[in-house]
Amino acid sequence: MRLFWIWKGLLSSLFLFMGSTFIFAQDNEAYIEEFRDSKVAYADLGFSSAPFNISYPYSIGINKVKFKNNYQPFLGLAFAYKWFSFRFAFPVLSNARPTIDFGTTRQYNLGFDYTHKKLYFDLEFKYLLGYSIQDSYAWDSTTSVVHPNTIRPNNESSNFSLNTWYFNNKHFKMNALQGKRAHFKKEVQTWYIKGTFNIFGINNNGQSILPQQLQDPNNSKTSASTYSSVDFGAVPGYAYANRIKNWQFSGWIGVGAVVQAKVYTIHNNTNGYLGLAPRYDIRFITGYSNSDYFIYFVTDFDNKSIRFNDLVYRQYYYSLKLVGGFRFDHPKVKISKDKKQL
Repeated sequence: MRLFWIWKGLLSSLFLFMGSTFIFAQDNEAYIEEFRDSKVAYADLGFSSAPFNISYPYSIGINKVKFKNNYQPFLGLAFAYKWFSFRFAFPVLSNARPTIDFGTTRQYNLGFDYTHKKLYFDLEFKYLLGYSIQDSYAWDSTTSVVHPNTIRPNNESSNFSLNTWYFNNKHFKMNALQGKRAHFKKEVQTWYIKGTFNIFGINNNGQSILPQQLQDPNNSKTSASTYSSVDFGAVPGYAYANRIKNWQFSGWIGVGAVVQAKVYTIHNNTNGYLGLAPRYDIRFITGYSNSDYFIYFVTDFDNKSIRFNDLVYRQYYYSLKLVGGFRFDHPKVKISKDKKQL
């Protein structure tokens, strides 16, 4: 109950601060140049990855085991005009990392976003199958310094996220931040709050996630075949955008917490707990944009974590992408008769 009142007080203070910061509304001068009525064709090239680690005071003298997936560079082709938008993506390589050290990974990403006034909605699903345990030659005799990783083809991770951002400044628009169908004309900054709901976790197809050599007979959690969670919470933060001589840089950063229902499974027996977990929110986009073409470097970071006393599972989702495109058929600007006479 005390924790509830602490959180209520913190959130109330945040909203009061946000309101007092922007009590003087900015004028109606155009902060954004829109290209909704232009035809926009663009392509993107990049990759996303989702490594995780499991921390614990292991008996062999280490405190962290790292798992990495292989990844596939993707090429996306897209077109947008008025209300219509379409994007198709496909892999340009099977796996970028050597399969002898990282195995193979199957990866699926699905996303949807929508903007309405000061709100931005984002839905995302990520699934990966196939990981490798890094530098396992210290306890795994089947590996060596030359090929130091243990391949775990059944390690599986998934993440479903539903997020909503409220940007206090009406001039901070996601279309301009993403830079394809609009861009900023001047500096815009705002406080925001992100509401987040997530279902995520890892499993190893009924087998222990950690190798037997690392399992602690006095702690059953180290023998678990599944770590998973359902959580929700709020992440307040700060967003900024500016464009100087056609060079635009924008993004946001926030830190908050979620209420988390977490479980682990051993031999089909599931044990659950309730707790809190930290959460951060980071996104950066920078590049060049004029009325005819654009090119941006886009980064996106997301973290997930579950703590079971001494054992902590942390997963890091991130993506790096280069986006470039052209804008065609700009609507003609009408000039009044008075201006023509001048």
